[in-house]
Amino acid sequence: MNNLPEPVRVVQLPDGTYTYADHLPTPIQPTAAAPQVVHQHIHQAPPDRTVQRIALGSGIGAGTVAAGVYFGPLLVGALTAIAANLALLAFLAAVLAWGVVSVVKSIGGPDGKAAAKTLSKARKRRR
Repeated sequence: MNNLPEPVRVVQLPDGTYTYADHLPTPIQPTAAAPQVVHQHIHQAPPDRTVQRIALGSGIGAGTVAAGVYFGPLLVGALTAIAANLALLAFLAAVLAWGVVSVVKSIGGPDGKAAAKTLSKARKRRR
């Protein structure tokens, strides 16, 4: 039983309420005549690296930070969606052009083959 903690003491205050004894304020002790010297060390914080902290520090305001936090990912998402749509349209245009050239070659006879050859030469010149 020696390893158990001390039981918590509860005392009754003069107003009739109960409280724990360790929460009572300690009486003020008289101090010596010499004033007490307090050594306070002030350390400068390292410079902030984030845009949000720089914005708050330069007086731009929390609205700008909130807009950057909200609209930043929104802008990235919108640009990604636009890029995906453009990539899909470019792929679709390439497939359709290949299909048109293949159909012209197979159906057109000698005139179709000459037209496809001219088209491929014109495409090579553009590169």
